[in-house]
Amino acid sequence: MARPSLKVETMTQTNTSVSQLSRVPWPPVLLVSVVAGAIGLAQIVPLAWPGVDDAATRLVGYAFGLAGAGLFVWSAATLHRHGTTVRPDRPASVLVTDGPFRFRRNPIYLAHLLMLLGLAEITKNVWFAILVVPYAALVTWLAILPEERHLEDQFGDTYRDYKERTRRLL
Repeated sequence: MARPSLKVETMTQTNTSVSQLSRVPWPPVLLVSVVAGAIGLAQIVPLAWPGVDDAATRLVGYAFGLAGAGLFVWSAATLHRHGTTVRPDRPASVLVTDGPFRFRRNPIYLAHLLMLLGLAEITKNVWFAILVVPYAALVTWLAILPEERHLEDQFGDTYRDYKERTRRLL
């Protein structure tokens, strides 16, 4: 079966670009911290679930979680298909602009947000929903901005064009 042609820009690795990447894989660290924080805060400062608990609401919450899990798998599979890393602390070997990356530059981090909202509904722990906001801010500051500098150094105008036509996270 013939594979569809994929638009991919290969990398010419430079030390400057690689040095701009964080040595800490912040997104998974932050995600685990938010999960642990939400569980811990629910024990220390329990908050009532601020909404109705009916089938329609549960369905929406579960849909967020499932959409996040699906988006995560689709994003990781797309990066894998192109032979580049999923790890945020490793340099990209190609600029991927197809799959979920057609719609958002950071679909994995968007998947994390959706999964956290789904966990909020599944567990009725409002702290998951509250901690989505600091997660989004921190992942932008600690991961997305350094990744963007790295990709701009690696792929130049090709990345700048992609950045111009594709939204970041939300």
